[in-house]
Amino acid sequence: MKIALAQQNYHIGNFEDNTRKIIEGINKARQEGADLVVFSELCVCGYAPADFLEFPDFINKCYEAIDRVKQHADTIGVLIGSPAHNPQKEGKDLFNAVFLLYEKEIKGEIHKTLLPNYDVFDEYRYFEPAYDWKVLDFKGKKLAVTICEDIWNMGDNPLYRITPMEKLMPQQPDVMINLSASPYNYAQDIVRNSIIKAHTLRYKLPMLYCNAVGAHTEIIFDGGSLVYDIKGNKIKEMKYFEEDFQVFDLKKLSEIPESLKVPSAGGDSGAGTYFYSAKEVGTGEDILSYLTNDKNIDEIYHALILGIRDYFNKLGFTKAILGASGGIDSAVTQVLAVHALGQENVSVLLMPSQFSSSHSVEDAEQLSINLGNRHNIIPIKNIFDSFITELKPLYKDLPFGLAEENIQARTRGNLLMAVANKFGYILLNTSNKSELATGYGTLYGDMAGGLSVLGDVYKMQVYALAKYINREKGNLPAGSEVIPSNIIIKSPSAELRPDQKDSDSLPEYDTLDRVLYEYIELRNGPKEIKAKGYDPALVDRVLKLVNTNEYKRKQFCPILRISCKAFGVGRRLPVVGKYLS
Repeated sequence: MKIALAQQNYHIGNFEDNTRKIIEGINKARQEGADLVVFSELCVCGYAPADFLEFPDFINKCYEAIDRVKQHADTIGVLIGSPAHNPQKEGKDLFNAVFLLYEKEIKGEIHKTLLPNYDVFDEYRYFEPAYDWKVLDFKGKKLAVTICEDIWNMGDNPLYRITPMEKLMPQQPDVMINLSASPYNYAQDIVRNSIIKAHTLRYKLPMLYCNAVGAHTEIIFDGGSLVYDIKGNKIKEMKYFEEDFQVFDLKKLSEIPESLKVPSAGGDSGAGTYFYSAKEVGTGEDILSYLTNDKNIDEIYHALILGIRDYFNKLGFTKAILGASGGIDSAVTQVLAVHALGQENVSVLLMPSQFSSSHSVEDAEQLSINLGNRHNIIPIKNIFDSFITELKPLYKDLPFGLAEENIQARTRGNLLMAVANKFGYILLNTSNKSELATGYGTLYGDMAGGLSVLGDVYKMQVYALAKYINREKGNLPAGSEVIPSNIIIKSPSAELRPDQKDSDSLPEYDTLDRVLYEYIELRNGPKEIKAKGYDPALVDRVLKLVNTNEYKRKQFCPILRISCKAFGVGRRLPVVGKYLS
């Protein structure tokens, strides 16, 4: 039997486009001699449809799409993911399901057992877990079909009480097939490979794993579909951050001596060490070395490009604008936007204050020249002075302070939105994760935007991205740089008062980022962090900053997620909580 994996980029609720892609995948698989073609989890409607699932019309459209697809499943089998009705009165109304289509009919239906309800996942809000388990018989083979999280328990994960493969093994399947929509983070590929390898070693069966690719608002799917043979060898890792299609011969994946073909019901079978969680990866390494290693930075670059591109394409936008300060964050955001959307679709505003250095403007101008995108300069001094003049009766002779700094930041935000509204741009926010974590930003000023590009990227990772861009992505003459070196080496500053530096308000970023990672990603409390040798006063200060600035993040735009714990839908904290504040 030949099995095809169709790794495709879907659009939530775009049934016409999703159905077209699926049918194209079926036709390609048939032309290449496949007996069965596998698509990803909830491919019919796109993952995750969230509260769209509460609309009967949405579910009806899913079934209508299945009816159209099955007309093309004639001489070839098709596994597609879709919501399915729960016929029982008790429980949720829907299952997260896989349908086997063949001979223009629905030949089988499999339901997801393990419904993740953590971080960005909220599946138990909508779906009922499976209450029966069966293999699918197809062309003389028994298919053990699971859905994404179903393989995230091998009997030793306390999050779940059921191991779906243990329910299927007594039926003596010939192959494991998993339809997945597994969101990207920079450790997920390591976790994914370890889990799938462990399955093939434990159950002595090959596995074909088809993952989604593409971005849906803040959540990015990286593809990287996998095929492992019966001996636990990785046969294929499909493309990352783009669509792909491959056909595999099940016979070759299943070649193993007869003595090893005894079905296993689990137990110790040499599966070795594997990871269930991304936060387990990198343990024991220096945090900054791990966050900025070449593998992670390369992946983050490509993930952010995909995130920007899909956000614009799927919403029907084409043009972006951002504020260029001559600083590292706006520079990296600008490069990513140009690489994602094209230089002709990116415009920047340089908005120097009376406190901006001349080289900041020159550096920002040079970057736009290097990238070939449009740029304009609008100084904000006169606008700022007019605010101060009108506020004089109230401010009287009070000293210059935070209010005056915020007026400048909000002036820039207003100018950016004025141009965006006039010419149909979407404003890209340039704040990084270190700033958002500590509240180092102005609401309705430098926190304005339709999409946050770097909001899940720590400051030290931003520096690493800048160096990566200059090393890998330059198309300039030898010795030239995409991002001017002065942007990378100068001390970061908002330039809203004389001689201002970020370090006036924040700890040095190489220390700050380590503490933030301990607290946000690893969920360590103050006692655990201090026990690792960090200054107790600094830890208390940083954690207080994080928790007391939740109100700012609640009003922030969507953040492209590249870590295992990003601000946004996957991190839910009360605004008025007292803990550590």
